[in-house]
Amino acid sequence: MFQIKKAAVLGSGVMGSGIAAHLANIGIPTLLLDIVPKTLTVEEEAKGLTLESKEVRNRFSNTAVQKLFKQKPAPLTSKENAALIQPGNFDDDFSRLADVDWIIEVVVENLEVKKQVFARIDEIRKSGTIVSSNTSGISVEKMAEGRSEDFRKHFLGTHFFNPPRYLKLLEVIPTQDTSTEVLSFMKTFGEDVLGKGVVVAKDTPNFIGNRIGTYGLLVTLQEMLNGGYSVGEVDSVTGPLIGRPKSATFRTLDVVGLDTFVHVANNVYENVQEEEREVFKVPAFMHVMLENKWLGSKTGQGFFLKQGKEILELNPENLQYEARKKLKAPSVELSKQEKGLNNKLKTLVYAKDRAGALLWNILTPTLLYAAKLNKEIADDIVAIDNAMKWGFGWQYGPFETWDAIGVRKSVARLKEQGKAIPAWVEEMLDAGFETFYKHENGDVLYYDNGEYKLLQRNKKAISLKQLKEKNGVLKKNSGASLVDLGDGVLCLEFHSPNNAIGMDITQMINYAIDEVEKGYKGLVIGNQSKNFCVGANLAMILMEAQDDNYFEIEWVVKQFQDAMMKIKYSAKPVVVAPYGMTLGGGAEICLPAASIQASSETYLGLVEVGVGLIPGGGGNKELYIKHLNKMAKGVEFDLQKVANKVFETIAMAKVSTSAQEAFENNFLGDKDGISINGDHLLYDAKQKVIELFEAGYKAPIRKKVPVVGETGYATLVLGAQAMHLSGYISEYDLTIAKKLAYVIAGGKVPYGTEVDEQYLLDLERKAFLSLVQEMKSQARMQHMLVKGKPLRN
Repeated sequence: MFQIKKAAVLGSGVMGSGIAAHLANIGIPTLLLDIVPKTLTVEEEAKGLTLESKEVRNRFSNTAVQKLFKQKPAPLTSKENAALIQPGNFDDDFSRLADVDWIIEVVVENLEVKKQVFARIDEIRKSGTIVSSNTSGISVEKMAEGRSEDFRKHFLGTHFFNPPRYLKLLEVIPTQDTSTEVLSFMKTFGEDVLGKGVVVAKDTPNFIGNRIGTYGLLVTLQEMLNGGYSVGEVDSVTGPLIGRPKSATFRTLDVVGLDTFVHVANNVYENVQEEEREVFKVPAFMHVMLENKWLGSKTGQGFFLKQGKEILELNPENLQYEARKKLKAPSVELSKQEKGLNNKLKTLVYAKDRAGALLWNILTPTLLYAAKLNKEIADDIVAIDNAMKWGFGWQYGPFETWDAIGVRKSVARLKEQGKAIPAWVEEMLDAGFETFYKHENGDVLYYDNGEYKLLQRNKKAISLKQLKEKNGVLKKNSGASLVDLGDGVLCLEFHSPNNAIGMDITQMINYAIDEVEKGYKGLVIGNQSKNFCVGANLAMILMEAQDDNYFEIEWVVKQFQDAMMKIKYSAKPVVVAPYGMTLGGGAEICLPAASIQASSETYLGLVEVGVGLIPGGGGNKELYIKHLNKMAKGVEFDLQKVANKVFETIAMAKVSTSAQEAFENNFLGDKDGISINGDHLLYDAKQKVIELFEAGYKAPIRKKVPVVGETGYATLVLGAQAMHLSGYISEYDLTIAKKLAYVIAGGKVPYGTEVDEQYLLDLERKAFLSLVQEMKSQARMQHMLVKGKPLRN
């Protein structure tokens, strides 16, 4: 019924331009409008421009598009996407809104200004055009007052979180007049096209995420002041230790910006009941910070200040910067020994020490507040939990956290402290229900209105955890499991530490392909941990090298190479589904597959040079062949250009900053696809397998590979030597580069010689082994394992 082929974003600030970038990333041409400047800049005057010049009139939107290229993290998945954003202004281009399917308002957070904009839109939009506001908390209902019936039916709030490319949450806020068809469409469009986690929020102050997030932050601030904790102490225990982002509390505030946070807090303060208001009162010292322009990252200082290599923390009492402190307590050390977030949280919140007191006093008020607001801000607890996970990076939402620490146990303690428990929570416990969620036969159920209800998921959001709970696994070892995805498709899931590739994973690849060839349509290689795969088991390689077990290393590398060839020449299609960090051996698993279905946020690269090695599992060969295939489709075919490009990519350890960039770097090609929504990745990969199978998939024919040989090797080495002479690479980098050049060139053969793949694999393995034996390579491996970053020796 609805289709969004073109969009318009009104307001080109950080959020407006970020939303426009996200729309461009998914291929939607977008008009970006802003106001017309009232005065000329010095540069514009020097150019002889006037206030009537188009360049001047579009200044704000033009500048916003240019800033997209410089922002970090990058809002664009490829710089080329900026071409889909058309800058304009409210005076000259407003009539063009008649040609778009979705208009998103992102102007200043002022109700009257927004209403004026919507009155203009109402006059110009065509019937059926969806209009939404990206407000972070102003009443959506009030914005629609006075508008036409068709406008009101097609109007709602769509609150993106910043930065729009990376943060998963999209809060959709309907009004009483929003049609159910529009709401249903926007929810599906948000998930399937925008790639978001969508929650439907009610039209209340700051909706779901910012309401609870702001409350939690202010409770933490007050507890810090009351309990005599420092900024650094609070941050040391409110981050990953309790399943929250590394930025914890105050680093998050610095990133968000103090001015933005105070605006959001004030919005709740002005719109809630008297008894709730007190919590949303911003402490006095933060108003001084505002006056001093200590807003955080954007002004260079906030709760933290970097001086040289040292990071200092703000003392709220005297507003001086001091050495950063960490909260030291027995429970902190004990929790680090615990496995699983549930056990860590229990150890911490019930501890009788400073850390336990702090965490109990900041977590439990937030849990009570979320419970109190249930049904007021959202239809159910699932929406509240998802909003906090997707918008704020919490591992557990409030109700999942409550389950983790024990609902009955915590309620008993809260009652002892004289805290009021929301009636519905008491009723739940009185009825014998002990948790907000429960798992049955692979299904998740949540408590709602006196009963447990089945948690409905988008059918595209396959959960391997639930599938395994429901159906078990076909086979597993320490590194991987073979899972039935249904419809004749199997999935090989890695689950070794960091998904590092060892013999266990290699064995499972071989087994999986044998099993698939017996009677299935094909195989997906994918998983659902933090990253797809960050490479080979480096610790194992280093340990064997230090024990001089080079025969063992060669055998392991040969087994991995053979497994990659098995993926490539499988009789049934193998589709790899990478996401996040897909490095080294992780990339080598992708390259030979029948197809790669990559998450939009995939960081793909062959990075072995960083640890003193070169790819050893066929990565050099496969990337070279991918480049050859792409070049062969063009008019110009130059073998040396192919070799140069592949050499540069691997020698510089280039990693794509998105799946789209991986296409540009030739890690992905014509047969490959991108999933915008990472939750839908396995579903999309499964569909790709079925599609290939039903099209009569045949394994590729083995072909010889043309190489540049000795003359091409000389050219590659010459380039590396020039970089060494200019001081760009070290002498040992040059040693590695020569080995890499020899492999890519195809050894000592004439230019244009066609060689078979096994010959190239043997060259690759020999070079890999020779580098493993070098002390400087071993030092690089050790440094990476200990420090987590490359050593330039």
